[in-house]
Amino acid sequence: MGSRVSREIGHDEYDPWGTLSLIVVYFVALTLMWLFTYFVEFVGNTPTVMGMIVPVMLG
Repeated sequence: MGSRVSREIGHDEYDPWGTLSLIVVYFVALTLMWLFTYFVEFVGNTPTVMGMIVPVMLG
């Protein structure tokens, strides 16, 4: 079986912008989810999801 390589990409030609952009998008998504969780769960003065679950589990 012969290998059909039309073009080899050398180490100097490799430019990983796609991988970098995926990592940045992932990091931004994690940051937004963390901020949402922080403001919903820990900043408000009303009962939250965690405030509802813990008493039910203990009671």
